[in-house]
This record gives sequence, structure tokens and C-alpha cells, in this order.
Amino acid sequence: MPEVAASIEELVKGATAREPMSRRPGSMSGSNFERVVIDEGHYVLKYLSWDLDWITRATSDVSCRVLNLWRTGVLARLPKEIDHTIVGVAHEGNLTALLMRDVSACLVPPGDAELPAEQHAAFLHHMAALHAAFLGLAQEDQLGLMPPGSRCKAFSPASARHEAESRHADPVPRQIPGGWQALQEAAPEAAGYALALAADPEPLADALADTPVTLVHGDWRTGNLGSHPDGRTILLDWAWPGRDGPCVDLARYLAVNCDRLPEPKESAIERYRDALELHGVPTKSWWKRQLELALLGGFVQLGWSKCGDELGWWVERTLPAARGLLGRRAG
Repeated sequence: MPEVAASIEELVKGATAREPMSRRPGSMSGSNFERVVIDEGHYVLKYLSWDLDWITRATSDVSCRVLNLWRTGVLARLPKEIDHTIVGVAHEGNLTALLMRDVSACLVPPGDAELPAEQHAAFLHHMAALHAAFLGLAQEDQLGLMPPGSRCKAFSPASARHEAESRHADPVPRQIPGGWQALQEAAPEAAGYALALAADPEPLADALADTPVTLVHGDWRTGNLGSHPDGRTILLDWAWPGRDGPCVDLARYLAVNCDRLPEPKESAIERYRDALELHGVPTKSWWKRQLELALLGGFVQLGWSKCGDELGWWVERTLPAARGLLGRRAG
């Protein structure tokens, strides 16, 4: 199994340069970063801890999930299409540090420009490759994955309230209460269901558990993505990994990258499904059910950030599943 260094100094032994690094524009992370040079190679050092990162707190990541994925060899088993960039990990006290190859030049540029169609298609194809490689992933406690449904709580009013009461100053949690209020005003029925599932995602998690599971990354946002010249996909920030339905990753991709998709969401959905089939995953028996549940989960996570036609698409797509799952009591 991959080794874990006992200290940060051991991890960066031989470094000839270290300097603080600013977060990329649009980054959701609360972590601190450094640029590091070792043997003329350029790296990024990322620090993770409960105190540093609101995502760690919002997802109740008490054991550091990416550390577990490294230690158990899961990251080493990713398909060849995916590059996680991590070359070393250290754990010192309550602090975990990831040493990653500096791939800044290959990452998706910040902003709201439409993704190139070929790159978008590659992301979906490689997402399918990841899911096919881990299809049927067994439940193993040592992996320390996110409990089913817990990702629905990360952007809940309760999560934002906890951050405020703890006097943390990360910007994303401060946007959440206003977003939920706007959602309640614009789409009260959908907001009612989303709030109910954000408070108690067990009905959604139980329903998804009746469909196929795999290893999901959990946050295929453009800020975590890039492409190597050889076509491989760079997939950073393994803070949200779980044993969940493949469509959970797809729904997150559609929700968080909605402004940058080069094709309609329905086309992207079919593109991903075709890619799964090409990777040898039959979908006929479970696709419709898992997709509608996963989209509902995506709406619970990020519906508070939607407005206009985008909100309309999500409401239309998820209300039937929400009504079927919860009846009409939540709305």
C-alpha cells in the first residue's frame, strides 16, 4: 500500500523552494496551498484539516477521506483515463498534506466560458470509465467514504448556520441561507422537498441503494478538472468520495457546471449513458430510476443556487421523483 509520511517536512524533503499559493478563482476550498520545487519538479502542497476547510466540516470528514483513499490504494486503482495528480501524502497531528504535481497549465480556465465540446465529451467518457472500473464497489469501512445521502446535508441551512455560529468566514456558507430563501419564494413546492431531504436524506439514500453503486468522486466541477495533452482527465479534490450510484456524479456535474455546458443537459445525460454502455455497463434495468433520484439529490445540494430557466429545468425534472419519494407532505 502507498506510504504516508509522518510529517510535512518528510513529505517535502529536498525542497529547494516553498512559497504560499493563492486559491484559484472560483475555488470552493478553504484549504491553504503552497508551491513547492523538489529536484526541479514543480508541485502543489495542499493542507487539509477540520479547522482549515469548511468542506471538511460540512461533510463531517473526521478521518480525511482522501488520506483513506491513498492509504488503501484506491487512488492507485483509478482507470488510466483519470489523473488524481497526488504523489505523496503526510499526516501530522490533525493535519493532512497532499503533495500534487503542478498541473495548473492543464486545468480548465476559471470563468464562465463554454467548455470545448471535445473536452466536455471526454469528461463524461472518463467519468463513465471510473464508474465502470468500480461498479459494485463493496462496503468497506476502512475506505472511510461519505455515508450515503450525507452529501445532501453539506449545503443545508443547518450546515450554514453551524458555520456562522462557529465564526468561520468562508464565503460559500454565507451565501447558502439567502439562496434557500430565494428558492422558497421562486419554487415553494420544490424547495419544501429539498429542505426535507437536506434535513433527512435517508429516504433518498435508501432508494438509491436499490440501484447499482460504484465509487463516485462527488465534485466534478470545472475547478477540479483539466485535460493533459495526451487526453487524460485531471480530477482534483477528492473530498466528496462515496459509494453511490454512478448518476450521482453525473447530476453533480450538470448542476455545478450548468453555465459552461456546450450542449443541453438532456444531451449530456445521453452522452454519459452511451459511454457507460461502451464501457460494458448495461443500463436498461436501472437507468431511469437512478437518474431521477440522482438529479433530485443534485437539486437538494445546489437548487438554492439556481434561478430563471435553469431553476425551471431542475424543478420540472425533480418534482415527480420528490413527490413519489415523500408524497405531498413536504411540499
